[in-house]
Amino acid sequence: MLPLEGITVVALEQAVAGPLATSRMVDAGARVIKIEREGGDFARRYDTSVGGDSSYFAWVNHGKESVVLDIKARDDAALLDRMIAGCDVFLQNLSPGSLDRAGFGSETLRTRHPQLITCDITGYGDTPQMADKKAYDLLVQAESGLVAVSGGPGELGRIGVSLCDIGTGITAYTAILEALVSRVGRGFGAGVSVSLFDVAAEWMTVPFAQHLYGDGGPERVGLRHPTIAPYGAFETSDGSLTLIAVQNEREWQRLSAGVLERPSLGEDVRFASNHDRVKNRAALEQELSTVIATLTGEQFRQRLTAGSIAFATVSSLHDLAEHVALRRRKITSSHGTEVDLPAHPARGLLDNSENRGVVPRPGQHSAAIRKEFSL
Repeated sequence: MLPLEGITVVALEQAVAGPLATSRMVDAGARVIKIEREGGDFARRYDTSVGGDSSYFAWVNHGKESVVLDIKARDDAALLDRMIAGCDVFLQNLSPGSLDRAGFGSETLRTRHPQLITCDITGYGDTPQMADKKAYDLLVQAESGLVAVSGGPGELGRIGVSLCDIGTGITAYTAILEALVSRVGRGFGAGVSVSLFDVAAEWMTVPFAQHLYGDGGPERVGLRHPTIAPYGAFETSDGSLTLIAVQNEREWQRLSAGVLERPSLGEDVRFASNHDRVKNRAALEQELSTVIATLTGEQFRQRLTAGSIAFATVSSLHDLAEHVALRRRKITSSHGTEVDLPAHPARGLLDNSENRGVVPRPGQHSAAIRKEFSL
């Protein structure tokens, strides 16, 4: 038995953050009914990579039921009300205030249905000046300062995946689980809300604290760590990049004497501590590169392994697809094509071996759901 079997979720959701939260509930055994407008969630049309479906949509919507509703129409609004009365969780990530105006605001719903758990996902929370500001992932990366600390010295950089959406979806999922646990003891539901900006801002705690209380926030340093050295990527003679991480003085001595065969570096006062190494990063990296550039990637990684120094290959997407640590699971697109995607990251309670993930067509379950929740 899966942990959330018997839990029903009604989701008025779109894009990534809300659908990711409810997709985690699908994986845990919940029934998720996804409400779409005529034409479907716009994320369906981002691309056609996964058996004809959008890669985004297939990832976060497999295993759900889809019903098309126009909640401004009286009959569909009444149907939605009956669906919510029969569910445990109602999640929405529409524009702020739109559901309040339609009579489906979270507080109103919990007054009518005290057992209900509501989850509202927004861009910037309830700050009046920001409530109506559109909030897509890259916009929030920029607004929160994430972009300011990403990229290289000469160029700002977007984090390469929709990180704010993903983090918000997982945070919302966690908050919903906490509310479900709380309901067992308290006997009634709760309202939770998560904003993309709050999630991104909380992740910025370290550079934020360094800016306010330290010597200033980190500069953009590309494939390097701003406050630890050596912690970055080095090119070997075959043109490959290997990223190494030295966390303490024992590792620095092992790197110098064992991996680089340059014990004098471990005695160099310029590199005596992490503080010194960061201060003299340019000289440090020049010394390391002089040796590393003479080795092949394989030779360098063998030495790092022997010296118990943490490292990683800077992988391409092709490398990821062939990676020995990559676990996969099967889902079926709305067009009937079975594909392999990366597996759910949590192991143990959830069985990824079954193909329980079929991507629904827009409104595929409309007739059945209308019948189920009819008067």
